[in-house]
Amino acid sequence: MQEPFWTRRSIVFLAAFAACFLWGSASPCIKIGYSLFQIGADDTPSRILFAGLRFFLAGWMVVLYESIRNHSFSLPKKGNWPMVLKLMCFQTIGQYIFFYMGLAHTSGVRGSIINASGTFFTIFLSAFVFRFEKLTVRKVVGSLIGFAGVMCVIADQSAFTGGLRLDGEGAMVIAAISSSIAGNLIKRYGQKEDPAILSGWQFLLGGAVMILIGLISGGHLHPVSFSAWILLAYMAFISAGAYTLWSILLRYNDVSRISILGFMNPVLGVLLSAVFLKEGEEAFTLSTMLAIILVTLGIFISDSKKHSRKNA
Repeated sequence: MQEPFWTRRSIVFLAAFAACFLWGSASPCIKIGYSLFQIGADDTPSRILFAGLRFFLAGWMVVLYESIRNHSFSLPKKGNWPMVLKLMCFQTIGQYIFFYMGLAHTSGVRGSIINASGTFFTIFLSAFVFRFEKLTVRKVVGSLIGFAGVMCVIADQSAFTGGLRLDGEGAMVIAAISSSIAGNLIKRYGQKEDPAILSGWQFLLGGAVMILIGLISGGHLHPVSFSAWILLAYMAFISAGAYTLWSILLRYNDVSRISILGFMNPVLGVLLSAVFLKEGEEAFTLSTMLAIILVTLGIFISDSKKHSRKNA
């Protein structure tokens, strides 16, 4: 029997890499966006407004694409709106209010690394809270090795010059936990609703809520040039493309199998932050190189089990 398209190892890896590359570019884009839209580090209302616009546009991108693909306006099935609202609370509002807060008070390299801890939380919640699957020795060992790679960079003192901040690194941890809850909810809800439609509408509604919160709180944006709007459009595409791919992968594969591939996030995030934010001193250290090796090894070990028994 032919293996389903979205469970083939090559397809899973390529789709996950594409999603992680997009996510990896998010941290530097957000930091650059703060400059292009003249948003101060302590201007919380404007940060929320900025994030809301991004996700509102991302939602429309996904919804319009699905509508064109299906030749009709795409809406969740009747009775599935509560799923959209619950997912919205964790995947968009909860995660990104804290994510944008954290990036305003920490470097892109540091934020990318800490955000990767969400992979560990996702696997833990999948096994012990949502009970989708049981942890195997390979998944545990691979996760620990991959997480050790993340910790290598975190432990590097040069990456934490200035100490930790609750509204910086602390906020990033909260964002990672919210993201891990959302990942498991997508796995559950994706059995009853198209993951792309779920992602699109939760982005659209979540973005609208964040826009309202930002405006009511006094948020404002002052773009310095048209390039600011181009950046915002790309950031919307990051969410639309990455989350749609990730949701599809979660629907057709074990949560732990997909989540372990999320360890590519910090590697790509660090490299892209080094290039676009000029954070090379934090990125290109011995600990970073060791982290890349450990993350790659962790992915290989976790996903090296053959799936012939499942697909026979």
